Amino acid sequence: MRKLGDLTLHTVNAGTFGLDGGAMFGVIPKPLWSRKIPADDRNRIRLAMRCLLIEGPDRLVLVDNGIGDKYDAKFGDIYGIETESGDLHSSLRSAGFGVEDVTDVILTHLHFDHCGGSTRRSNGRLSLTFPRAKHYVQVDQWRTANAPNSREAGSFLAENLEPLASSGQLVLLEGRQQILPGVSVITVDGHTEKMQLVKFEAGGETLVFAADLLPTRFHLRAAWTMAYDMRPLQTIEEKSVLLGDAIENGWHLFFEHDPEVEVASVVAGERGPEVVNERPLIDL
Repeated sequence: MRKLGDLTLHTVNAGTFGLDGGAMFGVIPKPLWSRKIPADDRNRIRLAMRCLLIEGPDRLVLVDNGIGDKYDAKFGDIYGIETESGDLHSSLRSAGFGVEDVTDVILTHLHFDHCGGSTRRSNGRLSLTFPRAKHYVQVDQWRTANAPNSREAGSFLAENLEPLASSGQLVLLEGRQQILPGVSVITVDGHTEKMQLVKFEAGGETLVFAADLLPTRFHLRAAWTMAYDMRPLQTIEEKSVLLGDAIENGWHLFFEHDPEVEVASVVAGERGPEVVNERPLIDL
């Protein structure tokens, strides 16, 4: 838990999973990226599914929610999903809340590892995990998810989308907007169409939930982009803008997938932007 002006921020651990290290670092050779994050015998690197819960004066906002628990054994094995250190529901309980308390869910984008916890299956039927919450998605991301290109099709799962579509609780946004005082979204297009980063401003401090623009602290360098990015050159430009603003204004970055670091600041190093003051959210 960390106070940021009138906001109280909690880290929510939705478990860990594994993705191919080569895909996570694109053109970067394995001898380089494996020094940062070692791969297992299936070339997967261990990644966090780290979400953020924000208490406002009258709202409880969750940013992303991991893979969820609807997957079968084959899916769990492919992605090496582990929840022994905590899952979405136990992490919410540790913060003192349940799914009924969440009033708003901001989904950075609709790839399964970011929105799978939005829906649940009970007695063979799908429903919303957060029954009282509005769910915020960029309209162009929603359109992309429902008519995906061939490269992204495997990342958008109908079981995560259909309950939202029929719920009446889906809020489609267009571009930058304020969700509530001190909480706004910024859109980027390199990773997928209109992914939204979430910016928190309160008490003279700024924290940016970097989503898959900067999935780990190792992705700060320009060429260290993911093969999952639809437009890698645009990702490079968008990283440059965000990191420049973070350096100039002293912003903190929240890393969703970094296996170790929750929050860090950024400075201009000899070889480009680099992180400093790596720490848990509570020590921000």
